Amino acid sequence: MDLILPYLTPANIVTYLAAVSFIAFAAFGIDKARAENGARRTSEADLLFFALIGGTLGAYAGRALFRHKTRKQPFSSRLHGIALFQIAAAVILLVLPD
Repeated sequence: MDLILPYLTPANIVTYLAAVSFIAFAAFGIDKARAENGARRTSEADLLFFALIGGTLGAYAGRALFRHKTRKQPFSSRLHGIALFQIAAAVILLVLPD
């Protein structure tokens, strides 16, 4: 753990989250284009994985902009669950004393 802690700076965390969100956003756009063209699709598991590892904002932005997977169940419920879990984890980490 001592090897990781020096890299967990606010700037590095923000950079990581921005990069993963961009990847998630792009994955939704690519999957939408593939769906329209009848090409091989990105799996829902992969799209949810990008959200799970920190790309939730990009996933929601991609859903909204590309109007992709907005009504699909259980995908939507799982994405909302990931977002709620991340919010709860962030609150716990911010509230817990050092």
